[in-house]
Amino acid sequence: MDLTYPDEAEQFRTEIRAWLEENLPDGWFDEGFEMTSEERRAFNEEWTKKLFAGGWICATWPEEYGGKGLTLIQGVVLSEEFSRAKAPMRADFFGDTLVGPTILQYGTEEQKKQFLPQILNGETRWCQGFSEPNSGSDLASLKTTAVLDGDEWVINGQKVWTTQAQFADYCFLLARTNPEVKKQAGISYLLVPMQQDGVEVRGIVQPDGTDEFNEVFFDDVRCPKENVLGGVDNGWTVANSTLGFERGMSATTGHRRFEEEYRLLTEAARANGAIDDPLVRQRLVDFYTRIQILRINGLRNLTGSLTGKRDKGLVALGATNKMFWSEMHKASMELALDIFGAQSLLSTVGPEGGSWPGTARSQGREAYPVSPMVSAFFFSRSETIWGGTSQIQRNIVGEKVLGLPREPKPAAPKADG
Repeated sequence: MDLTYPDEAEQFRTEIRAWLEENLPDGWFDEGFEMTSEERRAFNEEWTKKLFAGGWICATWPEEYGGKGLTLIQGVVLSEEFSRAKAPMRADFFGDTLVGPTILQYGTEEQKKQFLPQILNGETRWCQGFSEPNSGSDLASLKTTAVLDGDEWVINGQKVWTTQAQFADYCFLLARTNPEVKKQAGISYLLVPMQQDGVEVRGIVQPDGTDEFNEVFFDDVRCPKENVLGGVDNGWTVANSTLGFERGMSATTGHRRFEEEYRLLTEAARANGAIDDPLVRQRLVDFYTRIQILRINGLRNLTGSLTGKRDKGLVALGATNKMFWSEMHKASMELALDIFGAQSLLSTVGPEGGSWPGTARSQGREAYPVSPMVSAFFFSRSETIWGGTSQIQRNIVGEKVLGLPREPKPAAPKADG
């Protein structure tokens, strides 16, 4: 594992820092800096334009598709500096981080030219249509269908937990296009326009008052024939690539938000006396230790990617990483509730009157009926589900990493008589 960066990477780091200091609002780096909801909304709108003008959105994409063609190490440095500055780096997570890289990997030239520029400039917003009411962990059992009618696919079915569907222009969606083959083999990955008749979006209100999750119903919805990504009936392979992008956390920046939460928890425990409880101290130390493991493993993965060496240990890290950090965060937010106690139910609990790392409130949305810390607690429960449940991840580790036998399937019921 190499803990040093080459000189050219450090020079690039200096360039990024200078750009951030010049373009972020005055006072951004001052301790206790806060913005009102109105200021945050104005900042988000202006910031996306600045990111696009600077070429920092999807900067690792090839130049021919609008990126800067950054090397891997440059991309890492870029992420590190934006994370250090706590500066937003994405215009649209689903476009920039999930479907965009998938289009780069599997798209035709026509698809790349049509969709990638619109992702880069923020012209289109995306949502993900994978999960269904009875097809979550067993995604291949999905029931949504797409039937070819001339030059268009006709889509019928339902998706659930579809984040930001109410704002999306497109949905990257899995649908069954061939019911005659085994379930994984008959699925296609479609890029479906959302702004049309037959698409109904219903918000699912969460305990923290947000409704960014949705149910989406498709009733004879039309999708151009050429909007299949990666080939007809090959959607399972394509979707696994997208899920790989979703499950990963940036190698050397993923631990940073947890470090900030650790700092806030330690300060709160000292302030209210919870630090005197030996069990609380032990749980804080456990959280800190796991953060450092996550940081070091990220550096191991980065070194392996740069050198092209992928030993068994790195393969195992790739299989366990998502399960490790999501379960760590779930436990840490349970610790947060114990430290804050009944006060956590108050809507203003948290540093500086209300912000908490990674919560919707810290992103400038309206006040919630629960505290931002409790909102983060709720979200941490979902992290062990989206991108692959911990139960499924354990099966993968057992079978693919440890070489254990596959989990036996229940025996089919015997026919009467």
